[in-house]
Amino acid sequence: MTLQSLNILNYRNIREASLDFAPKLNCLVGLNGQGKTNVLDAIYLLSFTKSAYTTQDSLNITHGEEMAMVQGIYNDGMSEAAPLNDGMMTISCGLRRGVKKQFRRDRKDYKRLIEHIGLIPLVMVSPADHQLIDEGSDDRRRFMDSVIAQLDRPYLEALTAYNTLLKQRNALLKQYQDAGTIAWDLFDVIEDQMVVHAQYIFAARQQFIDQLIPHFEHVYRHLSGGAEQTSLSYVSQLHDRDLKQAFIRTRQRDLILGWTSQGIHKDELEMKLGDYPLKRVASQGQQKTYLLAMKLAQAIYLSANDKDQPILLLDDIFDKLDSERVERIVELVQGPEFGQIFITDTDRQHLSSIVRPDESAKIFHVADGQITPYQ
Repeated sequence: MTLQSLNILNYRNIREASLDFAPKLNCLVGLNGQGKTNVLDAIYLLSFTKSAYTTQDSLNITHGEEMAMVQGIYNDGMSEAAPLNDGMMTISCGLRRGVKKQFRRDRKDYKRLIEHIGLIPLVMVSPADHQLIDEGSDDRRRFMDSVIAQLDRPYLEALTAYNTLLKQRNALLKQYQDAGTIAWDLFDVIEDQMVVHAQYIFAARQQFIDQLIPHFEHVYRHLSGGAEQTSLSYVSQLHDRDLKQAFIRTRQRDLILGWTSQGIHKDELEMKLGDYPLKRVASQGQQKTYLLAMKLAQAIYLSANDKDQPILLLDDIFDKLDSERVERIVELVQGPEFGQIFITDTDRQHLSSIVRPDESAKIFHVADGQITPYQ
């Protein structure tokens, strides 16, 4: 899957742009705050139906404008996604203040946006990934969920159903705190359904991590020169307990807490450098290399499990990395394991020393929302 062209109107600070991309490597160069990341976010929007940075669509419309539009034309060969158009597929998103966004595939509106997820596989690497280390387990679960959902639509539906049931169970717990009475039969009904969805989610997450780890270890060895030992593991309560029995056993405690203490919403990814937690002992460069290895391993995983290589967005990845690791990154992503790539950087010289514009690679200059190709 490759993005052949992108048209943008009033998206963040990009008032108008019409871009044709190279099939392999595309570099966006410019100072911070000029719009490089906004181009990547527009591409992200067309894969996930939402921005990578905000859940409020109106914030993506250029200040002072009433509407925005992003349209991408993709070359998908002769896959099932676009069998009638010689492999060409058009995805568009229209945003208007105060109106529900319009999302289309080849001029046909989606009835449910969830139907689009996974059609255009994509992996984004950005400074925001540091939340996977710095923040709580919610971010690490979202990482697993965002990958699995691109390949397994029933997973996303199971996750949505589980989260809805979790809210219902928590509401029952708080009802007891407020009223002092509880309908125990409702607990049984909700918990039985939660168990079914939780088992599906648990099995999918375990399979994903089992397959991801070899790719992660391979990429990290390449980026670090094999000098560091790392580990990545999936931790879940379901590894050692029957969830239904756990629900029943902890009901009284949960009534006091006011929230559900057992379930796959407590799952965790354990990240280590050597024998110690990554957050505690790793340098900034080591942490960035670890996160980059996770995301690049995600791209390899998606390629191995789907007919399409995912589009890879690399936003400001070179900061805090030495020149040797930078060269290893570019060498790796230009290899056959990866498909089309978009890289942003503030230093053209940085990229020009590694990338030579040709039929498979392009470099663009970005300044004040204007994007122009280098000749």
